[in-house]
Amino acid sequence: MRAPRFTPLYIALSAAFANPSQAMADEEQTLTLSPVVVTATRQAQNSFDLPVAIDVVEQKNIKDGQLQMNLSESLIRVPGITAQNRTQQAQDPQISSRGFGSRSSFGVRGVRVYVDGIPLTMPDGQGQPGVVDLSSIKSIEVMRGPFSSLYGNSSGGVIQMFTRNAPATPTLGATTMFGSYDTKREIMEAAGQYEGMEYMLNISNFSSDGYRNHSTSDKQMATAKFKFNITEDTKLTTLVNWFQQDAQDPLGLPRVATANDPSVFNNPKAVPNSALRADTRVSRSHTQVGFNLEHAFNENNSINFVNYVGTRENLQYLSTSATTSVGRASQISREFWGTDLRWNNHGEVFGKKYNFYIGANYGKSTDTRLDINTDGGVKRSTSVANNANNALNRDEDNISTNYDRYVQGMLSATESIDIHAGLRRTKVNLEVKDRFLTGTGNNGNNSGNVSYEKTNPVAGIVWKVTPTFNLYANYGKGFETPTFIEAAYDATTNGAPNLNLKSSKSQNYEVGAKAYLNDDTLATISVFKIDTDDEIVLRETSAANRSIYGNAKQTKRKGVELSLNSQFDNNISTYLSYSVLDAEFDSDFSYITSSGATRTVESGNKIPGTYRNQLYGEVAWKYAPLGFYSALEGRYNSKVYVDDLNSDSASSYTIFNMRAGFEQTLSHWSFREYIRIENMFDREYIGAIRVNDANLRFFEPAAGRNYLLGLSAQYKF
Repeated sequence: MRAPRFTPLYIALSAAFANPSQAMADEEQTLTLSPVVVTATRQAQNSFDLPVAIDVVEQKNIKDGQLQMNLSESLIRVPGITAQNRTQQAQDPQISSRGFGSRSSFGVRGVRVYVDGIPLTMPDGQGQPGVVDLSSIKSIEVMRGPFSSLYGNSSGGVIQMFTRNAPATPTLGATTMFGSYDTKREIMEAAGQYEGMEYMLNISNFSSDGYRNHSTSDKQMATAKFKFNITEDTKLTTLVNWFQQDAQDPLGLPRVATANDPSVFNNPKAVPNSALRADTRVSRSHTQVGFNLEHAFNENNSINFVNYVGTRENLQYLSTSATTSVGRASQISREFWGTDLRWNNHGEVFGKKYNFYIGANYGKSTDTRLDINTDGGVKRSTSVANNANNALNRDEDNISTNYDRYVQGMLSATESIDIHAGLRRTKVNLEVKDRFLTGTGNNGNNSGNVSYEKTNPVAGIVWKVTPTFNLYANYGKGFETPTFIEAAYDATTNGAPNLNLKSSKSQNYEVGAKAYLNDDTLATISVFKIDTDDEIVLRETSAANRSIYGNAKQTKRKGVELSLNSQFDNNISTYLSYSVLDAEFDSDFSYITSSGATRTVESGNKIPGTYRNQLYGEVAWKYAPLGFYSALEGRYNSKVYVDDLNSDSASSYTIFNMRAGFEQTLSHWSFREYIRIENMFDREYIGAIRVNDANLRFFEPAAGRNYLLGLSAQYKF
């Protein structure tokens, strides 16, 4: 049945006065079409009936025609999310939610990241989504708004990935991909069940020369998941994630060419001379093991006990001069662990359905950090007496911990009204233990610590006007502490940490609606307002490649998020998401730059890295007799400012992508062949920016027209 045309008035009236028998039929259809999510309430629940903005990216949108290397590939379709592909692997993709996280130079900030309930975000708020191989993921839940604060130290949202479950029949599979810039990827996987144990194994290899010069990279990954069904009521899931990576960093480019930097608009593939002289690059490795024990005492009570432990090595070579080969190697060895214990309860009280949970978690991360001066990308020797060769400029431990207690519940006050509420008490501690106390270049004992504490309430209400039309509203407070990356430097001229940074506090308001316009079309809209005090902002990345952060006074965000998902006859489907975000500074503030100049940011300036308008659209078609599938994607991003002064911006752009493929099943075998063409019309545009770069190297150009081919085979025993 093709979707009829509806006016907004007709939709509202028909929803309010729907025939009860028809409403019952619609309810069955709604429950079939609406995705079930766990992130919002930590219990499986129909997303349609929740007072939150939450979307699910399904496996087909993660894997079909995708390289499956960066979250930005999948998250661009989610309203309210900015996910920019930097076309290089040295830095994580830029991911922000409602403008939170747009300032991040390294990793993901302002958004908490999980896989199967196990945190990928450290106690200080640094997120590392690159830990997870997306080829092992079945779905991604993305929650925005106030209820995100129930996950702790974040203001923007929660991204939770879920690994594939083991099939009843054992399977073996292999995938190979190759594409532009000598890009190659190979994946091997096995899954099945054996004597009460479910298993999923996945290994992969990636290599590419990269679109830009000096952007070669390679990455090896492994994922292992084991689920032990100990008894009917007790299950233990073990998840192991590992990767190793080497990547060159091409840095950003300026708008206007200089003696050392080519212009981004003259040669987008070029890199600054300093990147070549200092051989800017990164090497990383990460191993993490997580355990999730689930036990049901009875049909109404259960517990979840999560433990995780891991290590991470990160060695990044940076340039500290625009004219010479001197640089700096930032070396971090991290050990981390954490635990979360939660009791879940649901049932009825006075004939009213409810669910309730209460829990606590603790996390600790210890970074042993060395900063070593380099020449031509080679570390100076740190064994010279008294650091006479000025090799060492930092030697310290950065220790972050969090201790949180939380409670959340839902009560069905009437048949048509659900009330949700929660509370979380968070304490984050940052501690620096300085060991660089003697020798040339030391600047005294910079040891110290700082603690941040906050209690954040949230509340929401859903009015189920009809089984196919819901209205909701929510309110909550948010809380963000500085990460150790943001607290690393208190000035551009020395190595002292900045422990005077304040945490940011936000007040979040949201109203929205979710409606099935007919059996085949789901529409959602959310309108939000966020007021933030002491927002942490990137003041500048200095010529010496030190990122200096501070606090703005007040900021405000207002926005609208829309999505429309439709299924039509003849296996045609469409999807549309649109976001409007007005993110700006709401008061003047000033600071002194590395050059000694006083910079004043005026009220009304836009927060850099935030896009006022983002639009994603997709038309897909399948032809079952041939096993053929295809889709045309379109994406529009408005211009984005590159610094707090709004002195420059990257222009708006519109690009189109295409993906298509075939599927065959022959006895125990299944095969897939697919192609993806990105940026079909070879549009030149800026894919990502580096906020407040003191060298004016703001711009990271996106790739031109490029392709990806993939072949996969799977055998079911």
